[in-house]
Amino acid sequence: MTATTETTVINHFINGTVNAGTGTRTAPVYNPATGKVTATLRLANRADLEITVAAARKAAETWGDISLAKRTAVLFKFRELVAAHVDELAALVTAEHGKVLSDAKGEIGRGLEVIEYACGIPTLLKGDYSDQVSTGIDVFSFREPLGVVAGITPFNFPVMVPLWMAPMAIATGNAFILKPSERDPSASMLLAKLWKQAGLPDGVFQVLHSDKETVDGLLTHPDVDGISFVGSTPIAQYVHETATKHGKRVQALGGAKNHAIILPDADLDNAADHLAAAAFGSAGERCMAISVAVAVGDAADLLVKKVEERALAVKVNNGTAPDAEMGPVITPASKERIVRIVTEAETAGAAMVVDGRDLVVPGHEDGFWVGPTVIDHVKTEMTAYTEEIFGPVLVVVRVDTLEDGIKLINANPYGNGTAIFTSSGAAARKFQRSVTVGMIGINVPLPVPVAYHSFGGWKASLFGDKHIYGPEGVSFYTRGKVITSRWPEPTHASGASYNFPSHADEHTVRHDGITEGLPDELPEGSDSVPGRADDSTEGRARRD
Repeated sequence: MTATTETTVINHFINGTVNAGTGTRTAPVYNPATGKVTATLRLANRADLEITVAAARKAAETWGDISLAKRTAVLFKFRELVAAHVDELAALVTAEHGKVLSDAKGEIGRGLEVIEYACGIPTLLKGDYSDQVSTGIDVFSFREPLGVVAGITPFNFPVMVPLWMAPMAIATGNAFILKPSERDPSASMLLAKLWKQAGLPDGVFQVLHSDKETVDGLLTHPDVDGISFVGSTPIAQYVHETATKHGKRVQALGGAKNHAIILPDADLDNAADHLAAAAFGSAGERCMAISVAVAVGDAADLLVKKVEERALAVKVNNGTAPDAEMGPVITPASKERIVRIVTEAETAGAAMVVDGRDLVVPGHEDGFWVGPTVIDHVKTEMTAYTEEIFGPVLVVVRVDTLEDGIKLINANPYGNGTAIFTSSGAAARKFQRSVTVGMIGINVPLPVPVAYHSFGGWKASLFGDKHIYGPEGVSFYTRGKVITSRWPEPTHASGASYNFPSHADEHTVRHDGITEGLPDELPEGSDSVPGRADDSTEGRARRD
């Protein structure tokens, strides 16, 4: 009898149930450490999209009216369930992304922080109230959900990035459709089941797997009100342009080329430790990775030597290995691109300090491996500098002064994250005030903000005017209403007027000297308006 191995089939999560959909196209899901196909992913068609959006629209109508107390009860329960399933979620991430288990657990931890922030939504949604702005008139404001919003998320953080979006969207009263990366989709299905287990009504959180066909459908669908996206800059720009053209609110986070300036007065051992971790952690596949070390003056030679030592010591292995510090890259195409860019830099005259192009991990020869790579004397016209490599490659650019380093960073089209290593408070302050970058670290290589601040870059790293999660996340997923309210006594006249309404009290004088509430006719003998600067009072009307 011949043994057979069945490939797992990954379906969608539509309106509270796992659903195969009606689409006939599929995509393979790989384990990057072994190079083997581990699952078959069903891809949605237009009919699946329509059913999902319709379920979300119906769910949004009721979820947005549910009390904040009930919403937070679901969020607290969801947070508890995610925390209880960290090991299971991390295993799914490692199996399909390749990052080591400890790194996978770290991204789940950052996602938990956003859930915890969203649990405070009753306070975050508090409006403003102005009493008695005019006699008997009050003004107050509050925020309402957009309705149906979608999240299009990347492969590099299959748990964290969806958790940057969905808890904020759901806490503010929206229905959320997740379109995760086709490369590592399983974690999103477990999240969907945990949302349901937490008591979230059907249709409020759904998962639809597909490619550009469904992305375009979400960007143009008349019943989708908002789009959150994280990915490469060209796609972020496309998402923003397409969705805004169709009347949607959009936050689209793009790529990065993050620099770290190292001054001669820095603790170079500390800097080298953090540069290696920031460049090679998660195989460099994160938008906050430090990919450019800007070595200033005398710091360069010693810094490069220290980084070389650390790069050579990185333990590269299957992410499930207990001592693994770095795993594979996501696909063979990613490996080929990284190798090509490194080779182009070498050909152009850059110095290869550590070369990870030919790395082989014993027992995993078919995996998608690129080892830690350090390239010195890189010039700004090289593709190793101009392109986002998205791999375990650290390039070193040498400059003479801090000012030269700041100019280098500001000339780069990206503006996501940056860092400085120094013991000088004056240098750090000059740096933080001068660089045109959205997130800055001072002796911190990966300055990802905590959940109660918002995440986002500048320039080609962000399209749209709202950063993700934090206070700006609340603002993005809601829209404001301002109410002007009056409850006149039944015995009073309506006071209606065909003039443009004013909130000033009767017979008071405005700051420009014009008296409000004047009688229709002036007393006999008067030929000017009291309180006006062009009459005999010279604008000195009493204001009592």
